[in-house]
Amino acid sequence: MEKRLILRGVLAGAVAGLLAFVFARIFAEPQIDAAISYESGRDAAQETLDKAAGLPMDMGGPDIFSRTIQANIGIGVGMIFFGMAMGALFSVAYTVCLGRTGKLRPRTLAMLVALGGFLGMYFVPFIKYPANPPAIGHPETIRDRGNLYLGMVLCSVLFLVLAVWLGKRLQARFGNWNATLLAAAAYAVAIGTVMAILPSLGELQANVDEFGHHATETPLPLTDPQGKIVYPGFPADTLFDFRFFSVAAQLLLWAVIGLCFGPTAERLLDGRTAPAPAVAAAPAAA
Repeated sequence: MEKRLILRGVLAGAVAGLLAFVFARIFAEPQIDAAISYESGRDAAQETLDKAAGLPMDMGGPDIFSRTIQANIGIGVGMIFFGMAMGALFSVAYTVCLGRTGKLRPRTLAMLVALGGFLGMYFVPFIKYPANPPAIGHPETIRDRGNLYLGMVLCSVLFLVLAVWLGKRLQARFGNWNATLLAAAAYAVAIGTVMAILPSLGELQANVDEFGHHATETPLPLTDPQGKIVYPGFPADTLFDFRFFSVAAQLLLWAVIGLCFGPTAERLLDGRTAPAPAVAAAPAAA
């Protein structure tokens, strides 16, 4: 039974990944192109300043994959496999919750688990470390950024699991509604404490040494030695649109996983619990 549920989760994740890719290709990809154009223009302005100052030129290497391949095959395959991985994790969590959440219908449980996956795996870590398009972030901080984001995801998932456990323990004493509110409050306090402890990306040591204290790594206006702005800072509209569509794509992915998995799991579970057909009694012997 568990293997059949996990298979359904993987298939639902593949469908969700495909739909999320189509959405991202239509709405998020133009923001990535705008960010790449900004980065190219800023690099050209920086090269002009370095040349005027007599500094050595930094010759970047060629791209391994063209932008066309990255925006189509690359992101498409990546999102489908990501959706399959999230679908497998979703189905495992669903199997663990099955039979331990009262009298919820299988498809209702599927949507609740999908909501928990979206919040725990993506949205809550996003609040602390939001997604950034190209041109935002410095090469020296890639490893630190990756470790911080991974730690944020692990803490979010762990605290979410503990909040569910706490809600179940408090249910008998405070009732279902109050227990849920108390567990949610405990989760918010715990994850809020972690967010307060972890540093912002602008406060990473490599950024402080080169750029001073800032809240983020978003590029500020580029200035010449006299302080005159020669290239503007990163466009706020592009940053907002990219982050908005990133959240929307993840919300679509998790919603589709729940919507596709729920009915198939319900049919499977109903078939498992359906009573066997009655066998007609044999006629009595004369």
